[in-house]
Amino acid sequence: MNIIKAAEKFALEEIEKYHSPTVLHWKIANKKGIKLANELNADEKVVRLGTNLMDIKLGQALEEGRIQDHIKMSVEATKKFLGQFDLSKEIKNKVINSVAAHHGTRPYLCIEAEICANADCFRFLSPQGFIAFLFTLGKRDMPFLEALSYAESKVEEKYKIISLNICKKEAMENYKLLKRLITLAKSSL
Repeated sequence: MNIIKAAEKFALEEIEKYHSPTVLHWKIANKKGIKLANELNADEKVVRLGTNLMDIKLGQALEEGRIQDHIKMSVEATKKFLGQFDLSKEIKNKVINSVAAHHGTRPYLCIEAEICANADCFRFLSPQGFIAFLFTLGKRDMPFLEALSYAESKVEEKYKIISLNICKKEAMENYKLLKRLITLAKSSL
């Protein structure tokens, strides 16, 4: 099996098992990552691996009450996954950095890692991603106002991570739209 297909299969199995991230969020990040990789002449294979693996252990971390460890868990799972394939050390390091740095808290050692981090932000900075997240929080029986405030915090967090000029305009437009929607929703309660 080719490594991209194997990474997609692994991601979908984890989503099915742990129900997080949602398939829609996974697709949003992958689609945005591929688009950015092509527009910035980056290694699409690395980006596809990065977006497939960056939250590979998010669901498990949530289930175990270890959300703060999801990046560390995902990095370890990524290393193990990549070990099954004959890849150069450079490619492995780029993919691992893409997973480790996808929250913008570590330096990007390559453009592909920065692309993955920016693509990840659109899970919450796109109208579909934002609404899907609210829906997910509702399924967890989170009270509406609490869910809305949490979703707003994710919008704020992800907006601050956007670093690629090619993403800034869309992110800003979506940010303004989502903030207006949040303000209107809160004012009507």
